[in-house]
Amino acid sequence: MIIIGLTGNIACGKSLVAEMLRQLGAEVLDADGVVHELMANRSDLRNRIVAEFGEGVTTPDGGIDRTKLGAIVFTDREAMARLESILHPAVLERIEEALRTSRAPAIVIEAIKLIEAGLSQRCDSVWVVACRPEQQLERMVRDRQLSPAAAMVRIKAQPPAAEKLQFADVIIDNSGSTEQTWEQVRQAWRGLVGPA
Repeated sequence: MIIIGLTGNIACGKSLVAEMLRQLGAEVLDADGVVHELMANRSDLRNRIVAEFGEGVTTPDGGIDRTKLGAIVFTDREAMARLESILHPAVLERIEEALRTSRAPAIVIEAIKLIEAGLSQRCDSVWVVACRPEQQLERMVRDRQLSPAAAMVRIKAQPPAAEKLQFADVIIDNSGSTEQTWEQVRQAWRGLVGPA
């Protein structure tokens, strides 16, 4: 089994590329999806988040309100680091479990913090999805219904794209058309895994 690490900054198109890889036959592990699942299903993780950030980050039914939590951690690097210290071990454990049980020819770990969390070391190939900065802003405003100011806060909370690119075995430029992105993905897949 080949392990592909898929990363890139917010709104660059990781999910689009992950879906393309799924269509080519890969199993995709979405780290953000794992976080959603863990926060919904693991009361100990939810309780640690509430203990760290207060009852103000909860929903009326007692879950974690990701919007409220995001408002805290995207404006405070120290708060983000505290949240990651809670989440990363649980996410890593779930991903390791999936790697042990997968029967797919390739498994994709899609994670915005792939490199920072040390997950890239588990990968045979690291793919970084990139696009122009103005496209990130436009996509966040359009797709996530954020104001331009709120979108910029989230964009600026991340390390520059150049920091991820230096770890890339494959760079997928998602600045053009979907077909142009597809062609890059197919070519990289053929080079790593073989015919789809």
